[in-house]
Amino acid sequence: MAQQLIRVAHSPDSDDAFMFHALANGKLDTGEFQFEHILRDIETLNQWALEGRCEVTAVSFHTYAFLTRRYLLLPHGASMGDGYGPCLVTRNDAGGDLSRALIAVPGSGTTAFLALQLYLPRPRIQVMSFDQILPAVQDGSVDAGLLIHEGQLTFAESGLRLHIDLGKWWHEQTGLPLPLGGNVIRRDLGEQTIARVSRLIRSSIVYALTHREEALDYALRFARGMPRALADRFIGMYVNENTLGYGPRGREAVKALFDKARERGVISHTVALEFAQEEASGVG
Repeated sequence: MAQQLIRVAHSPDSDDAFMFHALANGKLDTGEFQFEHILRDIETLNQWALEGRCEVTAVSFHTYAFLTRRYLLLPHGASMGDGYGPCLVTRNDAGGDLSRALIAVPGSGTTAFLALQLYLPRPRIQVMSFDQILPAVQDGSVDAGLLIHEGQLTFAESGLRLHIDLGKWWHEQTGLPLPLGGNVIRRDLGEQTIARVSRLIRSSIVYALTHREEALDYALRFARGMPRALADRFIGMYVNENTLGYGPRGREAVKALFDKARERGVISHTVALEFAQEEASGVG
């Protein structure tokens, strides 16, 4: 019997690589499914998700607000910043008022940009690839930059100054983690396939957390030169118990994010949270 192709799209980053190591490298029996891993930056994945290109994809929660008819949230795989998150940085000689500053952001569909709009209404922005933001702040092309991925940990080495950590700011405002990205699955796969694919993806996360050094070895290929210890720290920030399952606090955090976004007019509609059902498993 031919295997059913499931395209899994995620970022080419160490945390996502860590999470999907087992699935990408033959550590799990995938049964009737053949998984194809497609790696693109998160803003590309957001745009693809709006078109419904892949069966499973990582997306920013900001973009998920516009995907609910086509995709369900998987009950695992979320990245949450619990007291930390996207960092708004400037040069050391910059002033403190960013109300008129030109700010580089890593995509209009990212949760980082949503959080920026909650913190600083109607910011002046320039969208650019996430890996070009730090150099653009350094050379003065923009006044400030919104950093995601490993830039959150390395900006000081580049001589930049933290204006605000939006994950910390959000936690101070709400007492909750900042939900940044999640994995979603296309509704048209049907209930049975959704449940089985969901179980396999959760098993991949469990495998990584229980075979940490092995999964870290693989993830380092996507760490963009980070030393092992720093990559391990970064992965631990975004692949942890919150990744295995949202839990009541995680679900409250996602609801709070969408509620705040609607109150501020960043999102114009109420976002219903609907999670995929998962096939029972003895793993984890």
